[in-house]
Order: sequence, then structure tokens, then C-alpha cells
Amino acid sequence: MTRRLLLSYLALAVLVLAGLEIPLGYIYARAETSRASQSVERDAAMLAEVTEENIEEGKVDELPDVIGDYATRTGGHVVVTDKQGIVLADSDPAARTGISLAAQPDIARALTNQPTVTTTTDSAGRDVLSATMPGASGTTIRGTLRLTYPLDQVSTRVHRIWGALALAGGCVLAAVALAAFTLARWITRPLRTLEAATAQLAEGQLTTPPDATTGPPELRRLATSFTHTATRLQHLLKAQQAFASEASHQLKTPLTGLRLRLENFEPYLDPRAHPSLEEAVGEVERLGRMVQGLLALARLENTATTPEPVDLDTVTAERMAMWEPLAAEQYVALDITGPPAGQVWAIPGALEQIIDNLIANALRVSPPGTTITLHRAPGTELHIIDQGPGMSAADRERAFDRFWRSSDSHHDGTGLGLPIVRHLVDTSGGTITLHPAPGTGLDARIQLRPVTARPRGPRSGGEDSGSRRPLSRRTQTAGRR
Repeated sequence: MTRRLLLSYLALAVLVLAGLEIPLGYIYARAETSRASQSVERDAAMLAEVTEENIEEGKVDELPDVIGDYATRTGGHVVVTDKQGIVLADSDPAARTGISLAAQPDIARALTNQPTVTTTTDSAGRDVLSATMPGASGTTIRGTLRLTYPLDQVSTRVHRIWGALALAGGCVLAAVALAAFTLARWITRPLRTLEAATAQLAEGQLTTPPDATTGPPELRRLATSFTHTATRLQHLLKAQQAFASEASHQLKTPLTGLRLRLENFEPYLDPRAHPSLEEAVGEVERLGRMVQGLLALARLENTATTPEPVDLDTVTAERMAMWEPLAAEQYVALDITGPPAGQVWAIPGALEQIIDNLIANALRVSPPGTTITLHRAPGTELHIIDQGPGMSAADRERAFDRFWRSSDSHHDGTGLGLPIVRHLVDTSGGTITLHPAPGTGLDARIQLRPVTARPRGPRSGGEDSGSRRPLSRRTQTAGRR
């Protein structure tokens, strides 16, 4: 922004200088040429009177001295003719005398008592000012005088003034550039600090508030308002995190106590009430898992982090090795297929949680003797395919809604597993969709960004430590809808 402001100021200054200096230089050039023309005309008229007197008095021999002295002083070229147009004297020593110039237009006009002042070229091809005057007393013509003055000196003076104007314009532009740069830095400094503070806030913690002491008043007020808003947001986030931590601690104890109390009733109840007691204990366990899921989701949403390169093949192999013992207990096989996928962008710990939750979901609905396949497709796409009952199109549309569970799902699901998975995938810059698997079952497709593509910047994300290792058959938290 500093560069754009500087360029705009300089462009405006150039336009103003061009509008002032170009007309000024043009007017000066015309005035200088006009002054030179008037001077040549005046000198030619004066010399014509002197030479006319010398011709009238018969002092033709003095003409070379008169015109030679003038030519030496001024650098002009003077030619004097008689009334027939014959050259009597020439300030150029190499020039010939006695030749007739009567046929030349300016001499012919002067012989008719008509002066001529014009711009022409001499015998050397130089531009000159030419003034041809009659040497006359009244109507009696005794001769003519031609004075030519080179325009080189006039052009030199014109070029000198153009150079002076250019130098003055350069000095003005330098002063404008310095003032504009100072002003632009003064204006943009609060914006730079505000940008840095915004990036820090996006990372989750504002450590350096924007500068509210410099810059225009509007930007100072904006920086102050941003700092107040960011401080308020951080306070709210800390309060929410503190609540989640305290709620986790406070809820675990009464839920555990309630479960123990219910289990202690078992010896004193009629055997016919045991099924109801087991259902009550199961609901208490489900409530505990739901609390854990909500707290995990809150931690994910309140923690900001940046996607990092993660090896998809390594993580997939590690998670399958962790889940194979539990899958074997249920007579379900795990298999990895497809070519290596390489590295992808993901927030730290997210890929492990995504795979764990999806495998837990698939394992809960996979019949004995079936296989859960982790298929790597080109384009850093991972498919987790089971051979369970699958889901209808309507259920797949709502599967990522919080607390939603399909009517045919098991009662121990919380409806939070897939929302956590979607949140982790989104914060890693990827996408997740559900599709019917060939035959029966469900195909969960995860599309992540390869490391050859740039990450999409800081995103909210985090790590639920309880979701990164296989759970017992009774405490799997990521239930299918």
C-alpha cells in the first residue's frame, strides 16, 4: 500500500509539473526567439543607416571596417550592396564582392524600400535569423544591408531554460517523493500492525496489539476498537475453555458415582429387573461419552493451529496396526490398498483422529467375516470402505449433523463422531463425503491437499487425545448415525 500511495502522489506531482513547466518552457522559447528577432531587426536598421551615410558620402572603403567590427562583436554575418544589388562589402573575409544579389527575394524587396525579417538557412545549412533593410534617405535608395544571426545561441539559451525547468521539476519530485513516502508510512504503519495483530488473532492468541498511537485518527480509533474486540474475544474463549475443563472434571465424578451406585443395586434386585439395570448403566455410559465428545469438539473449535505436512501412508499403516487386534476380536479384517499417496496438509494429530473415528464407525457395523478397506486413490484421496448395512441417501445427507442418529443405529452412539471428523477435515483444508460402497456398506472418502499445494492458512483445529487410540468394544465413541 505504501508503494501505491507513493506512486499516486508522484503521478499527481508529475501532472501538475507538466501542466506548469511545459507551457512555461514553450512561452520562454517563443519569447527568446522573438527577442532575438527584434534585436536583429533593430541592429540591421541601425547598420543600414550607417552604411547608407557612408555610401552617400563616398566612403565605401570604410564599410568593411564597420560591418566587420559588428560581426566580430555579435557573431552575425553582414552583407552590404549598392542600389543595383552589387555587393560592396561582406563581413566574411572569404566572401566575394562585386557580385550581384539583386535576384534574391529579400534584396529585391529592400531595393524597393521594403524590409524583410525572416528565419531561413544560410549557405552552410544552419538555421539563421535574417533581416534585410534598405539603405535609404526618404524614397532615395542608396543600397541594402542583410544581417543574418545564427539560431544556435538562441537554441542554447532555450535548451538551458528547459534544463533548468527539468532540474527544478526533478527537485520538486524528489521533495514530493520524500514527503509522500513519509506520509504513506505514517498512514500504513497502523495498518501493518493491524494486519500482524489479525494474523496473531487467527492463530489463537493476540500477543502484540496493533499500534494505536500513530497514524491518522481514524486508524488509531480502528486499532483501539480492534484491540478491545480481540481482548473481549480472548476473554470469552478462555472462559469457554475454562468451562469445558471444569465441566469435564465436575461431570466425570457424578457420572462415575451414578454408574457405581446402579451397579451396586444388582445383588438386591429381582433378576427380572437386571435387563433394565443394564440399560440404565448403558445410558449412563453413553451420557459420559457424549460429554467427552462435546468437550472434545469444544477443544477443537477453540484451538487454532496451522496445517502441516503429514505422511498419509505412514499414518494409515500405524492406525491399521493399532486397530487390527480389536478388529480380530470381532472377526473383521483390515486391509490397505492403492498406491502410496505421499504427504498431505493436515493439522497436527487430525489425520490420526479422522482415521480412528471412521474405522471405529466401520467396525461397529461390520459383520464377522467381512473386511474394512483403507484404499488410497490418486490425488491424495483416502477411502475407508466397510461391508456393513450402509446408509440411505437421506441418512448420508444428515450424517454430519450433531447429535443426529439414524433410526436403525445402536443405542451407544452419541451422534458426535462424524461432526468431529468433518471439523478436523475442514480445518486441514480438505473435504469428506459419504458414498455407497460396491455391494453393501459405506465408502467414506477423504480428500486432502497434497504438500505440493499451499495450505489454506490457519484454521481452527485441535487434538482429542482420547480419540487417537482404539477404544474398547464397550467405549467406542464415534458411533455411526
